[in-house]
Amino acid sequence: MIKRLRRKFIVITMCSILAVLGGIIGGINLANYISINQRADEKLTLLMENRGQFPRQGEEPEKKPLPPGMSPEAPFETRYFTVTVNAENKVVSADLGRIAAVSRQTAERYAVELYEKGEKEGFKEYYKYRAVEEEEGIMYVFLDCGRELSTFYSFLGMSIFISLCGLSLVFILVLFFSKLAVGPVAESYEKQKQFITDASHEIKTPLTIIDANTEVLELENGENEWTAGIKNQVRRLNSLTEKLVFLSRMEEEQTKLQIQEFSISETVLEIVQSFEPVAEMKGKDFQAEVPPNLFYYGDEVMFRRMLTLLLDNAVKYSSENGVIRLTLRKTEKHVELVLWNTVPEIRQGNQDILFERFYRPDSSRNSETGGYGIGLSVAKAIVTAHKGKIHARSGDGKSIEFQIVL
Repeated sequence: MIKRLRRKFIVITMCSILAVLGGIIGGINLANYISINQRADEKLTLLMENRGQFPRQGEEPEKKPLPPGMSPEAPFETRYFTVTVNAENKVVSADLGRIAAVSRQTAERYAVELYEKGEKEGFKEYYKYRAVEEEEGIMYVFLDCGRELSTFYSFLGMSIFISLCGLSLVFILVLFFSKLAVGPVAESYEKQKQFITDASHEIKTPLTIIDANTEVLELENGENEWTAGIKNQVRRLNSLTEKLVFLSRMEEEQTKLQIQEFSISETVLEIVQSFEPVAEMKGKDFQAEVPPNLFYYGDEVMFRRMLTLLLDNAVKYSSENGVIRLTLRKTEKHVELVLWNTVPEIRQGNQDILFERFYRPDSSRNSETGGYGIGLSVAKAIVTAHKGKIHARSGDGKSIEFQIVL
């Protein structure tokens, strides 16, 4: 349990750090990418408004000036080219005077391909383009964003690399300090288990004495309702202490199961046959569907105890003249056991809270049947020890289904 708690602590911590770090890195790179696009859009807009040319400061007053915030050096630093295509998809003109990395043939091919697709705006490799209608046809303005995008991708890769290195370092630190973090919990848990074991031994001695003294009283005075009540309560307390000790041992990491292959079909049928007379005596309809020749690798003794607890719970708490239905089936990778029975009344939906220690939805009914609300906790511990899963749910508020996947 402590190891699982430590693993869960590490996983939650690392996932939280990863989410925060991913948000920060993602936000920074997204803002960087948006900034690159905004600057490119500003330049493209200016070029389109001036028919594919940058205006020069102090000259050509008929052209729109550079927008505020744009460097006066932008016209000299920016690499771009324009290609005009007419309605027949023929290149009318091409201006490659401000770029050397693209040949005329490549530039014309870009424009023709975009015209055929009807594209008006976007990226063509490292060039961001936009189309504008001119008298001669459609003019495509291509802006070279290669340097900006190269810087962006370099920063993106470096930020991811540094983040992974930082995350690895944090993982090492969390791995180290997690032991200190769960230390008090582990100490408390060990003390609790030790207390249960010690208390059970201390309780057994007086219970044995009480039981022996009660038998002496019966020999001297005969059996009566008072001695019968004492013996009944002694049996209940003995059963409770045994289950508590068993549950405590099952939750220890060192618990070793006697794993071997056994016929789960025969085991289930044998246990079902032992409960059929009890169910019939109480007027309950017990149905079982168990296919033959199903085998399972597990601890047969523990499995018997788990199924006995579940069937005992079903017989005790199912509704009067109710129905109990058990189904065993083999899936592709697992063995699935489903136990369904009617109940007088229960909340619809998930009922996994029933596996909590001492949880009793109806304390008066549990007192009548002799339950302490710990049997299902023991059943869950056995299933968990087999690396299986157990769930309880009610679909209609009048029945409950236990599903065990092993």
